[in-house]
Amino acid sequence: MEIDYKNVKVIGFDADDTLWVNETYFRDAEMEFSKLMAPYETANTIDQELFKKEIENLSLYGYGIKGFVLSMVESALELSNNSIGNNVIEAILNIGKDMLNKPVDLLEGVQEVLDTLSQDYRLIVVTKGDLLDQERKLEKSGLLHYFHHIEVVSDKQEANYSKLLNHLDIKPSEFLMIGNSLKSDILPLINIKARAIHVPFHTTWIHEQVIANENDNKKYKTVTSLLDVLTILGKNPKD
Repeated sequence: MEIDYKNVKVIGFDADDTLWVNETYFRDAEMEFSKLMAPYETANTIDQELFKKEIENLSLYGYGIKGFVLSMVESALELSNNSIGNNVIEAILNIGKDMLNKPVDLLEGVQEVLDTLSQDYRLIVVTKGDLLDQERKLEKSGLLHYFHHIEVVSDKQEANYSKLLNHLDIKPSEFLMIGNSLKSDILPLINIKARAIHVPFHTTWIHEQVIANENDNKKYKTVTSLLDVLTILGKNPKD
């Protein structure tokens, strides 16, 4: 099935692992946490318990580094039967602070793609996570001037996107979403008849992993690089 992009007026970009590196830092933090908790459990059990705690806390803390740190603290207390010392709590907090202070490393082609598409489309960011952290990363990225609107949502479901399109006063066929997560950035858009392009990142949080069926795959494009989006939309890089 050929996908028609000619009516697209607004292009939404996911932020983490679409514009810049993010999930890699979480995997590194999990390894540091596992080392801290090694006296109490195996690495596999530590990873499983931390993931369970993160999912349990999503409705309370939402997505982002701060909620992740709180989940690490709670997991550490449970895994150690409340026997960990203040030094371990301090080490966990430092893991979180280190994550918040990481550089914003842009992924390949981001600058070129935004520079080109901003000439013909209204560009926005649609991301989830901690508002302060996402604003910080956008500021540090040097990309803020490309975007007409920044939307930080608690979750990325069909209702969230429909509300956003109403706010932007556009039809689903006039909106294209670009992101790395099938669960958050692609399938909800397909379900509301919008457009979507999947740009996989090499590391994906297990909570974001889904298996798309064959019919779903016919309704969106998957590319290996963000630069491929320019080809799909028939745009040449700005001279």
